Amino acid sequence: MRLALIGVGLIGGSFARAARAAGKIAHVVGFDTDLDAVRRAVKLGVIDEAASKASQAVAGANLVMIATPVGAIRQVLRDIAPHLHGAALVTDVGSTKVRVIEAAREELATAFPRFVPGHPIAGREQSGVDHADVALFRDKVFISTPVAHTNLNAVESVEALWRETGCRTERMTPEEHDGVFAAVSHLPHLLAFALVAHIATQPDSERRFALAGAGFRDFTRIAASDAEMWSDICVSNPSAIGNELRSYREQLEQLQRALDNGDRAALRRVFLQAATTRARRLTKR
Repeated sequence: MRLALIGVGLIGGSFARAARAAGKIAHVVGFDTDLDAVRRAVKLGVIDEAASKASQAVAGANLVMIATPVGAIRQVLRDIAPHLHGAALVTDVGSTKVRVIEAAREELATAFPRFVPGHPIAGREQSGVDHADVALFRDKVFISTPVAHTNLNAVESVEALWRETGCRTERMTPEEHDGVFAAVSHLPHLLAFALVAHIATQPDSERRFALAGAGFRDFTRIAASDAEMWSDICVSNPSAIGNELRSYREQLEQLQRALDNGDRAALRRVFLQAATTRARRLTKR
């Protein structure tokens, strides 16, 4: 299989490595607006060939993987649409799905049924092709979000390929996906960024950061993530993230009232619910 990789970074590079290791990819052509990333990818053996344009990369490809920030996906789709091989499958790895699917429907036209929207639940704070890891997706989940016009055979083919990388696969509607990940991924990143930015503006920020312990480091670990990528994610899922943020603010207001009133019992109820829920639902992963 010939893969066109549009966006040569951590996720795209790891997919190329894993699919090649599984014997499913014979040749990878890569394109990225970051020319140094493309050169690095060739040197590292992540891709076999560098393309100067996205349209050049997809020529003759059986599978097109779009692994750019979500804000760039529409333009990529527009650029590649006239150059797709007649049976080529197109997929993405974006963290939001509703707006990506809208863009694909508008830009791909008759090729839209061969577009399989997807999201691998994997990653790390370090970005870039230098961190591409053949084992990144092992025991992780890949979520596909097909719609009524998506070709079922295309979905099954893409899901099968992700299983070869070590993923389990699930299907969700685009709306459910964006709602769930607004709560468990997008909002946590927004909060971590906000907390670090808040402390950074304080007059004694140097002292606060110097004295920060493991709890602060654990909570804010994801604030080291790529700012451009996460800005794109947030503006591409504003309704769902906005709903979660409003609900979270209501919870914070309850905690503020409990603090102001010295209401230890109210604080304990929230803390105990959180502690028992996390122990039951998350610690075994």
